[in-house]
Amino acid sequence: MIAYHDTEWGVPEKDERRLFEFLVLESAQAGLSWLTVLKKREAYRRAFAGFSAERVARFTEADVRRLLSVPGIVRNRAKIEAAIANARAVLSIREEYGSFGAFLWRFAGGAPRVNRFRRPEEVPAQTPESAALSRELGRRGMRFFGPVIAYAFMQATGLVNDHLTGCFRHAAIAAQSPIFAM
Repeated sequence: MIAYHDTEWGVPEKDERRLFEFLVLESAQAGLSWLTVLKKREAYRRAFAGFSAERVARFTEADVRRLLSVPGIVRNRAKIEAAIANARAVLSIREEYGSFGAFLWRFAGGAPRVNRFRRPEEVPAQTPESAALSRELGRRGMRFFGPVIAYAFMQATGLVNDHLTGCFRHAAIAAQSPIFAM
C-alpha cells in the first residue's frame, strides 16, 4: 500500500489502458477492501488481457466461465460480467469523445481538482462530481460503478488530489498536475 500511495495514487492519468485498469479494479473492489484487490492486480492483468478494453470487450460467456475459475481474481460472476460490459462502454465512449480520458477529464474540468484536506475524516466518500460521473457511466451501461466507487476512481487516477496537505505527495502532485487539453 505504501508503494502504491507513494508512486501511483492520485497521479493524473491520461493513458487509456491505465484508466481501464483502474476502472476494472475499482469495480471489482465494490464491497471489498482496496488492499484485497491491489494484491490481485497481477492476476487481473493476466486474466483481463493486460487491461486491453478492446480485447475484454470481445470476451464471451466461455471467457466468463474461464474467469470464474481463476483463483487470483474476485470470482464473482456479476463483477466479471460488469468488467466486460464496462469495456464495451469504454469503447463506445472512445468513439464518441475520441478517448475515454477526454470523457473522464470533463468531470474534473480538464485539470485535477486539488483539495486541501488536513485530516482523513475531511475526505468525502463521494461528491456531486462522482455522482454525476456514476450516473453518466450507468446511463452508458457501466455496472459496479456507483458514486463512492466513482470517487475512489477519481482519487486513484488523479482527477482529484486528495492527499492530505501534510502528505509529501500533496504538493508534489499539485506541482506536476498538467491541464489536459479537452
